[in-house]
Amino acid sequence: MRYLYFGIVFLFFSCKSTHINLLTQKVPDALDSLKYAEEVHIKNVRQLTFGGDFAEAYWSFDDKKVVFQASSEKWGAKCDQIYVFDFEKWRKTNDAPPMVSTGLGRTTCSYFMPGDKTVIYASTHEADPDCPPVPERRADGKYVWPIYDSFDIYEADLKGNIIRKLTNEPGYDAEATVSPKGDKIVFTSLRSGDLELYTMNIDGSDVKQITHQLGYDGGAFFSPDGTKLVFRSSRPKTAEDIKVYKDLLAEGLVMPTNMEIYVCNVDGSDLRQVTNLGKANWAPFFHPSGERIIFSSNHASKRGFEFNLYMINVDGSGLKQITFDKVFDSFPMFSRDGKRLIFSSNRNNKGTHDTNLFLADWVE
Repeated sequence: MRYLYFGIVFLFFSCKSTHINLLTQKVPDALDSLKYAEEVHIKNVRQLTFGGDFAEAYWSFDDKKVVFQASSEKWGAKCDQIYVFDFEKWRKTNDAPPMVSTGLGRTTCSYFMPGDKTVIYASTHEADPDCPPVPERRADGKYVWPIYDSFDIYEADLKGNIIRKLTNEPGYDAEATVSPKGDKIVFTSLRSGDLELYTMNIDGSDVKQITHQLGYDGGAFFSPDGTKLVFRSSRPKTAEDIKVYKDLLAEGLVMPTNMEIYVCNVDGSDLRQVTNLGKANWAPFFHPSGERIIFSSNHASKRGFEFNLYMINVDGSGLKQITFDKVFDSFPMFSRDGKRLIFSSNRNNKGTHDTNLFLADWVE
């Protein structure tokens, strides 16, 4: 989940045609200035947005679109709403791309459904049409995320019409993603009293709890063959950490500063911890081979807020740094054909706090 406030101004490209296919646009090697010299696994890096903060851009099944969340006063969205970006049909325009959420409440964690004609996302709009309150800076200095109990998961078409409500339980239901097989959805829920992973069928039926240990389990994605899950988790062990976790959860908050990456089978069996790096390891996603995981981490940072992308084998071996930004790289997702990587970064923001969307070709 991403609790930042997003404002986007899309890049104007110089092109004679009405449409610009961003998937085929190439940057000459000599002009590939948006990557660092150490970043040998990405090339042809294109910055897709300027002047805002946004993330969680996820590919469609046909690799031609991404769905993402954004807030922009210019677009009339005071807090996060869901938009679709079509790489093949992008026009040179200053208008917002199509919004597929209601424009009410706050939304998060969108994903394409099979067929690419509908998307799922979580929203608070039924509880209140206004944006929910943002946690104030805490006196104890803890960095926290709000867990809004009014989040439920919805399916909508690409014109913004809600087709069905997929969850209807008290408490937080969000962070939903869809299996590449097109049969299952995984999501995080507080319905048991703790933040656990659940699966359900595409229509919302046959809900099953997958994780059962105390701690925040979230941000789950399926493996390419749909048989496994990768996710982030905070698993408090000491009496003090458990108390802090439970006390914050009672306030509708979690502290995402100590998380590791885990994998398990879709039914929750064979649960294994992949990383043991310390600090915050999150936003994991399977490499198309299913044998490696890309994720974001600040474990090597002395200041705590330098996040970069890393890759690791599913057995925890072979850790390798992928990006080398000085502030923030996260939310990586491979296209389904494995040719491209989309991610969010603070690179090239001229010293501002802007987090923008970047598209790169993947190099093995």
